[in-house]
Amino acid sequence: MKRSVIFITCLLLCAAAVTVIGQKKALSPKEERREVREKRRAERIANFEKTMDSIVLSRNFQFNPQTMQRQPAGPMRQIMNPEFNVGVWDGTVDICLPYVKGYVPPYYVTVLNYTVNSLQGYTTEQTHEGWMVTFTTPLFSASEYTFTFEIFSRTGGATLTITNPWYNPVQYSGSISQLY
Repeated sequence: MKRSVIFITCLLLCAAAVTVIGQKKALSPKEERREVREKRRAERIANFEKTMDSIVLSRNFQFNPQTMQRQPAGPMRQIMNPEFNVGVWDGTVDICLPYVKGYVPPYYVTVLNYTVNSLQGYTTEQTHEGWMVTFTTPLFSASEYTFTFEIFSRTGGATLTITNPWYNPVQYSGSISQLY
């Protein structure tokens, strides 16, 4: 009987030691909530990146500009009109953007308002920050307009640069959203 009591006591001490050693430090409620919040935010960010990648690869997205600037050093202009955007879907691009024209000062702002389905060289290239989407179209004129989107998957932001052989490039910054 004495042996069995000593044996059971040893087993209990070993179990207690394994439990104490195997436990990780108990977190305070404040630290636990912080870790849970950080993990949840990291998951949401990863899901957002996957969604952005999916939107770009589906060729079904809308660029919503917030600023525009004639390159290389024109004034930065805010775009407040929600009607201005570029929609891409099924090989068609719906363009409604302010655009700076002019060979020499004074430059003037006009509106590109076209729906085109004659895109040449549509390419989607993955970069370390997201995607580069490029295509050209004549916009029913004699010269080619090249549209280059630099899309940042993590932030949802994007930069659109429109180049034309006759005018200075115009650069827009804004966001990308799914086109419904």
